[in-house]
Amino acid sequence: MTQDDRKIREKLQQKTWNEIKTNDSWAIFKIMAEFVEGYEKLSKIGPCVSIFGSARSKPENQDYQLAEEIAFQLTQHGFGVITGGGPGIMEAGNKGANRGKGTSVGLNIELPFEQHDNPWIDSDKNLDFDYFFVRKVMFVKYSQGFVVMPGGFGTLDEFFEAITLIQTNKIGKFPIVLVGTDYWSGLLDWLKKTLVKEGKISPDDLDLFRLVDTAEDAVQHFVKFYEKYDLKPNF
Repeated sequence: MTQDDRKIREKLQQKTWNEIKTNDSWAIFKIMAEFVEGYEKLSKIGPCVSIFGSARSKPENQDYQLAEEIAFQLTQHGFGVITGGGPGIMEAGNKGANRGKGTSVGLNIELPFEQHDNPWIDSDKNLDFDYFFVRKVMFVKYSQGFVVMPGGFGTLDEFFEAITLIQTNKIGKFPIVLVGTDYWSGLLDWLKKTLVKEGKISPDDLDLFRLVDTAEDAVQHFVKFYEKYDLKPNF
């Protein structure tokens, strides 16, 4: 590369960097707008439980049907349901909440695949986000607990973020249930045999969540928890 080539490359890199910095500054206003809209709408929804799981689960799938039943039973105990607003387990959660005549919230995210609004969300509680981190704040702030159905990276992300925030005392403890022994047992074995054994987490950290297999056990975990603690936003 000649000296002239290097100078041209440096100028191009600097121009690109300056454009990035300018765009970053203006993006702040869009981020703020998403926070404001989310806070204003979700502050009015009342006690809700978030349900996470695979967007790829079909209505005939056992996990889909179980998520729908959990959502339905939650509404019978006064809870609404929040999901990511898309298909699969998210759709099942909103469908169960709708069947139970409870609050049904969808926090949608724009993605190139998998994501589209499901028809079971309350029309006035359907929010769209461009930023994952804003959306995740809404889940944590306005959920009274998490139901974690079998899912992929996104489901794991929400689960581990929640237990990290509780573990580090950034938010108060709230109930988290993993649903499906067969699905989650490998992960739990790894947590016990590797993370606990090597001192990366404490044995007590495994008490931050509960493993269940039935809708009844999942819902009762929330009911019993809130017999002792107040229902309120988490921060």
